[in-house]
Amino acid sequence: MSVRLALLIAATLLCAPIAAAQLRAGAAKVEITDRAAGPVNDPSFVKALVVDDGATTVVIATLDVVALEEIGGIPPGFMDAVRADLRRDLGIPPEHVIINASHCHSVVRRDAATLTVQAVKAAWGKRTAVRTGAGRGKEDRIMENRRMVLKDGTQADVRRAYAMPPDDAVVATGPVDPEIGVLRIDRTDGTPLAVLYNFAAHPIQGVPSGGNTADYPAFASQVIEETLGGGALAFFVQGAAGDINPAKYKDVHQPQNAEPLGNLLGLSVLRAWRAIEPRDSGPLRVLREALSLPRGSDLDRRILAIEAERERLLASLEGTSLNFKTFVPLYVQYKLGGDFPSYYSHRYLHEKAQGREELARLDAENRAHLDRYLSNILAMEQITRLQTNLALLKKHRATHAAAGSRTLDVEVMGLRVGGFQMVTFPGELTVDVGLNIKKRAAGPYDFVAGYTNGYIYYAPTAAQRRNTGYAQEDCDSWVDPEWQQIFEDKAAEVLKRLAAR
Repeated sequence: MSVRLALLIAATLLCAPIAAAQLRAGAAKVEITDRAAGPVNDPSFVKALVVDDGATTVVIATLDVVALEEIGGIPPGFMDAVRADLRRDLGIPPEHVIINASHCHSVVRRDAATLTVQAVKAAWGKRTAVRTGAGRGKEDRIMENRRMVLKDGTQADVRRAYAMPPDDAVVATGPVDPEIGVLRIDRTDGTPLAVLYNFAAHPIQGVPSGGNTADYPAFASQVIEETLGGGALAFFVQGAAGDINPAKYKDVHQPQNAEPLGNLLGLSVLRAWRAIEPRDSGPLRVLREALSLPRGSDLDRRILAIEAERERLLASLEGTSLNFKTFVPLYVQYKLGGDFPSYYSHRYLHEKAQGREELARLDAENRAHLDRYLSNILAMEQITRLQTNLALLKKHRATHAAAGSRTLDVEVMGLRVGGFQMVTFPGELTVDVGLNIKKRAAGPYDFVAGYTNGYIYYAPTAAQRRNTGYAQEDCDSWVDPEWQQIFEDKAAEVLKRLAAR
């Protein structure tokens, strides 16, 4: 063999793609509803997906809960307990376990850790050879950004805990992320085994019965699973939903109902699923990165600012002869009456001709009282917003003091299954953060999940965190504004490493 031919063969071998190992996967679910807590509209589940390639095993679990530890009934130590049991019983490394909370407000059993391990073990026992494919869908009808930009440049948010600002004070709203990230997993005979879908919106719509519910993700997954049949499971993975509400979240004219929203999302997932042709058998990769973030250092200043604004609003309240009983009919009367609210126009003309104009003077007095009463109402509404967020700031100030550290250690995970890639974070990422990471993404199908492997409250952008209008995401947060750049850089790095061959 000539040297040239030998070099050519060597180069060909080096450039040839390495055959991906055959993937195996299994999926299972276990109900976690606390049925002793009250009426149940629909069940809540932990679902487990176990994927391995013979060398690496990864667990992806999704829970119909508010959060993993800290709030929502999941006791402290949940993550450690699940990981320890899986390592002991199945040999799965802790750094290969990814658990996402949907952030629905269902009430679940206190032994959710035991039930999660049970689901993983059931999925482990069902592993079979699979093929995978990645894709994306779109759904922009079921959610809206709850942050509002006001005329004074500050931002407020849409919450059931307090009143909305006046319509004429609102000049803009924030974006949404309509993208659905989809991982399709089929058995090698072509039957569907699992669908993992990533989407960003708060599951807080509720149901007309008022019963315990896993909200729109549960209805979406039900649509998917009933359509696919054969025991296939749908895994909802919550995205950067920190400031994304269900559509018409404050509607008071009809019962709140998450089912139509879930139906729309489920159909959109299925539309994307059908466009995916599973062909990948790998690669399977998982990364875990520890990240140190700065804790909020400005809470004292923000608390003082809110207290000062509250005092200013209290001082602005003025006395008026009206109460609610007299204000409502008088307000309607003057809104409908135009220039002649107290009687028909001819009487005003008669009084003007006689030089008396008693009705005009009465109108001026009543309008002044109405203006003062309305001003008091608006001040009261603003005070309720300030009170709610002031309490959050004080709570987190106490948490920081007890922690005794100026930094917060969090876990960032990276997952690759075939062409599907995802980076995770334990906080409630606001949508701009997720969109920023996607813009920097290394691969064609890169997605972002919050609420994963822990919970550190809201993670707003640096600009949102500095907002002096005080939306909840700005106050219900453990991090300083500088956290955003640190995380976005790390997320971009993780996605790039996952994509490298």
